Amino acid sequence: MATDHIRYDVLARDALRGVLRKVLTDAASHGLPGEHHFFITFVSKAEGVKISPRLLAQYPEEMTVILQHQFWDLTVLEDRFEVGLSFGGIPERLIVPFSAIKSFLDPSVKFGLQFDTSDVAEVAIETLPAAPAPTAIAVPEPAETAEEPTPRNQGGAEVVRLDRFRKK
Repeated sequence: MATDHIRYDVLARDALRGVLRKVLTDAASHGLPGEHHFFITFVSKAEGVKISPRLLAQYPEEMTVILQHQFWDLTVLEDRFEVGLSFGGIPERLIVPFSAIKSFLDPSVKFGLQFDTSDVAEVAIETLPAAPAPTAIAVPEPAETAEEPTPRNQGGAEVVRLDRFRKK
């Protein structure tokens, strides 16, 4: 079999992460339209992930966050997103590189993306203290649960798996 010098798998993965970046950028600028909401699962100890020691102890391998009604200060950069969320009534600031994301799901339209993170380097993660609540917003009650959604169990959501295209 011929060697793939172009690396279509990497190009496809980067293009799909671009979709995720665009969706989050629009949400940061205009809010979530209609019933859209996002489940984002990421590797907790991936390089560049910054979460509090409390959350890291609770989710040592991976973590799923839900962006729906109770989030604030969503910021999207070229390589990562940052967001404020409340966990058990305690406000937190999370920093998540796009390379650490395992899956993205918008159950309102049954759309999902799944990323292969087997090449993500786990490092001694830099932890952040709990962020103070924004002064203009009351701290909302947590919407997240300890159960993590699996895209293949969300009512037949479409999931794109990049590992199907990788050479074995």
